[in-house]
Amino acid sequence: MTAVAGDLATSTKTKGFGPAQYWICLQGIVWREALRFLHQRERFVSALVRPLVWLFIFAAGFFPRGLDINPPYETYTEFNVYLIPGLIGMIQLFNGMQSSLSLVYDRETGNMRTLLVSPFPRWYLLTSKLLAGTAVSILQVYAFLIIAAFWELTPPTPWGYLTVLPALILSGMMLGALGMLLSSLIKQLENFAGIMNFVIFPMFFASYALRPEWLIQQSNPFLVYICRINPFTHAVEFIRFALWQQFAPVSFAVVLGCTCVFLAGAIIAYDPARGMLLRRGGPSE
Repeated sequence: MTAVAGDLATSTKTKGFGPAQYWICLQGIVWREALRFLHQRERFVSALVRPLVWLFIFAAGFFPRGLDINPPYETYTEFNVYLIPGLIGMIQLFNGMQSSLSLVYDRETGNMRTLLVSPFPRWYLLTSKLLAGTAVSILQVYAFLIIAAFWELTPPTPWGYLTVLPALILSGMMLGALGMLLSSLIKQLENFAGIMNFVIFPMFFASYALRPEWLIQQSNPFLVYICRINPFTHAVEFIRFALWQQFAPVSFAVVLGCTCVFLAGAIIAYDPARGMLLRRGGPSE
């Protein structure tokens, strides 16, 4: 029986799959991620409470006269308006890490092991997982934007909600791919939870999410250079310009390049023939 199953798997790999089979596989992975998200209501609530606390408590009383005029803004900007793109990035950053945390859990319980030994290409399975996590983060972002709209914290025109969508997809994939790469290098769930603190907080605070470049330059010129090489900075700026219906070519190039590098690193690391999982006793084909 085992020999027959092996022959069928080999035959399937040899013949390959058609677009319909790949689409069914993608649907299954996305649907599983969506069901997990729906069943974990506290995850959705925490994803909204966290940025709302920053928006209505941290921003209260800061810069009452508004921030100086800097692109993409054409007038003095209220601090809570400036915070919106950074808090969107926070939502996607935490979601990317939580989604990757589930990869470590699935690998320990066997679900991820079953997925990785399926006949589909490993790069496709990981990319599908990444797309599913990105879709969940986008739902969280738009829920946050709807709540912010009640306080008139909106882009200059409603078109901003549409123009920001490509930026959300790309930035969500970059942050999710980073988390996926980290999950491939860590075996135990407890270790990954600790690593998150050394990734999330430095990336978030050493960026333009909370303060513009000119303000950081006044307080700590050296920190500006760290912010400039931080991929999260460019993800936030890409989102910021997209909300104001403008395009940031440098940020787009950095986010796209980092997405490719992080995803390629994760695919290699999850390959038992070349990556870390073989040496760590992870899933093998």
